[in-house]
Amino acid sequence: MPTTLDLRARYGRSAGRRFLFEWLATGIFGVVVLIVAALLPVTASLDHVVYDSYLRLNSRAPSPDIVMVEIDNASIEQLGRWPWPRSMHARLAEALAKAHPAAVVYDVLFTEPSPDDQALARAFAEAPTFLPVLLSPADDTGMRQALRPVAPLAAAAVAIGHINLEVDSDGIVRSVALFEGDTHSRWPQLMVPLWRSIRSGQVKLADGTEAARRAPDITRVGGPGSEARFLVPFSRDAQRYRKVSFAQVLAGTAPPEWFRGRIVIVGATASGLYDRFATPLSGALGPLPGAYIHANVLDTLLRGDAIEPVSRPVTIVASLVPLALLLAGFLVLSPVRSFILTAVLAACALVVGAALLFGAHRWMTPVPAILALVSLYPVWSWRRLEMTMAYLRKELQQLADEPNLLPEAPRRRREFSGDVLERYMALMAQAAQRVQDMKRFVWDSLDSVPEPILVADRRGAVLIANQAARAHFARLGEALPEGRLMRDALADLAFVKTIDGSPEADTFARAHWPAPLDPTRPEYASLMEEGVEVRDHEERDHLLRYAKCTNAEGEQTGWIAGLVDVTALHEAERQREDALRLLSHDMRSPQASILALVEIERARNESPHVQGLMQRIERYARRALELADDFVQLARAESQPYDLRAASLGELVIDASDEVWPQAHAKHIQIDHVFEDDGSAWICADRSLMTRTLVNILNNAVKYSPANTHITCTVALVPVAGADSRVVCTIRDQGYGIPLDQQAHLFERFRRFHAKDRPEVSGAGLGMAFVKTVVTRHRGDVTVQSEPGKGTAFTISLPLFLDETGGALPDEDEDEDGDAHAPMHEHGEKPDAHAD
Repeated sequence: MPTTLDLRARYGRSAGRRFLFEWLATGIFGVVVLIVAALLPVTASLDHVVYDSYLRLNSRAPSPDIVMVEIDNASIEQLGRWPWPRSMHARLAEALAKAHPAAVVYDVLFTEPSPDDQALARAFAEAPTFLPVLLSPADDTGMRQALRPVAPLAAAAVAIGHINLEVDSDGIVRSVALFEGDTHSRWPQLMVPLWRSIRSGQVKLADGTEAARRAPDITRVGGPGSEARFLVPFSRDAQRYRKVSFAQVLAGTAPPEWFRGRIVIVGATASGLYDRFATPLSGALGPLPGAYIHANVLDTLLRGDAIEPVSRPVTIVASLVPLALLLAGFLVLSPVRSFILTAVLAACALVVGAALLFGAHRWMTPVPAILALVSLYPVWSWRRLEMTMAYLRKELQQLADEPNLLPEAPRRRREFSGDVLERYMALMAQAAQRVQDMKRFVWDSLDSVPEPILVADRRGAVLIANQAARAHFARLGEALPEGRLMRDALADLAFVKTIDGSPEADTFARAHWPAPLDPTRPEYASLMEEGVEVRDHEERDHLLRYAKCTNAEGEQTGWIAGLVDVTALHEAERQREDALRLLSHDMRSPQASILALVEIERARNESPHVQGLMQRIERYARRALELADDFVQLARAESQPYDLRAASLGELVIDASDEVWPQAHAKHIQIDHVFEDDGSAWICADRSLMTRTLVNILNNAVKYSPANTHITCTVALVPVAGADSRVVCTIRDQGYGIPLDQQAHLFERFRRFHAKDRPEVSGAGLGMAFVKTVVTRHRGDVTVQSEPGKGTAFTISLPLFLDETGGALPDEDEDEDGDAHAPMHEHGEKPDAHAD
């Protein structure tokens, strides 16, 4: 079986769900193991073992700028038992000062007064000297006592620092705290002030001053107030610094050039002084004297290669990577390959840990990741074996028992007799037969579709053409499309127009045709998915549309192209246009002629009977003419494309008011305007249709309002939460009002109100239907609020037109290039600024 992530393809739909559930449960188990191993101290000993094993591979040449003066067994034997008088230390300090060292670090506690303190202080003052402080453990209140040098020595020293070393749970020193103390005091490690003096230039080394200055400032690790603890990168050369015996320096047998411009560390190494600590390399080097540990700390600061432990959250996140890779491998790999992947990932975790340790000086233990990997594989192998057998039994039996959706031949009796394997093979044979039946059903379904259908792969090569498609290409005398690219099979079709009819889309498609026929071109995907009209060489029009084929996971597998013959539809549209022309011209002309004859006859004959008859004929003729005009305008508003341009709604309201002014003036009705937008209420509209919409509303307001009243037209910008602002126009009159039960039918065709109580008001009942149609096609809303005897308020809400920068369009006269009047298609996109 080929490797695939489609679990339903590998195991069936039900098995795929259980497989995923088992996989997720196994992954959760591995994550739990990982988190427990990373957060709890259960793996601390393993972490130490791995870390110590890494350090055994570490090799670092000791710094030549560090020289050790050892208080060793030979010095004890020559100079007498410890402790020595401070005069002897003063002699050593004077001898070292004569050699001009860069600095002297005295790893000896001078906590009790002595008569020789002043002499020793003078000797310390001759060379930059750094002295130690020992901090006691914290008491019950958290306070710590500092065993400081006596005052004269402390004053003579350049700086003092703590020499506390903490051991891990296994008694091994692996890290050092650069700062220790309590809530009241904070002491730097003995080597920190010395290293800062080197970086600032106060202490100058013979060789490595510039390199030390370029080293990163690792004393800032952890921020203010923290211990800034880091792991010391001990190596097999941790004791190979240049060293000389205390007694040799006093005897003058040590060459002075050994100390010139170098850092001299004086410390005890004699076996009886108990100043030795276990380190990760104690198995090879034995316990390391404290002075050498301090030397390694200073060497680390000078090189900037301190090892910083990675935080536990980062360790968990990083350890999830091999765990996720193993879980992904479980989905596609066999058990043997999964085992190999487990071993490889565990080895990679060890290698990555070593690479981070030696390359980036970061310690991230690989133990949690390895434990999670090692515990995950056997659990997954067990569950996969159990799950696979259970699902094979269950799903195959369900497949055999459930009725087929398609007609099938009757089963033979005892079809699944025999052992389990034979039974499973028979079930699989039946499943394969059903797949063949379904394939045949799909073929028959496609052939039954009356429109031509082409199915292509992702490259656009036609795989399937239904019977209608083959007949279509045969009628046109072209080769059958199977095996050809869709762009070649459909290349003889001529472009007519896009479905949305926008000039920009038409121009774009026409300029690149026939390139849009290639489904693999993403720049034409949206155009072809929406559809275009094309014409074959027999002058028949078709709607061509592409659709994507996807599998159950939503991945694209191919394309479907459909051709729909719309020639008859276009013929019906032409007949509709002819009918509109008949209404707009041929039916209006007789009515106009009737009105002209009525005027002539009315002037010639003054008989009251004839005058009444002429008046009635004129009223009927005008009503027929008005009905024809309203019907044509409504039909055009519903079907014809709009010439959308940027327009000020306030100006349109003024134009509409001017048009209805004669009727309003005749009834002494005043039309007031209130503009709250400061000229920024711009919309994208067909000026003539929108103006007629406003005229219809104002006409109704005049018709259905008593004389000597007011009509108020308000235009304002209304902000909308989470969207662009809206332009709202409200036309409020003081008319007769509309009952609530009739308001629901206000925008229906041929609906008239007040016909009984206001018979003198004429109308065809199409004006409000026209208003609703135009506003809706402008992506707006129209609402009405009315109460009998208290007037009516019509509110039109339209989208605010924004320019390319997202701002409201400025005044039209300010646009020198004509952008304010540039035409747009119905969705409001603006073409090139010079499209006029």
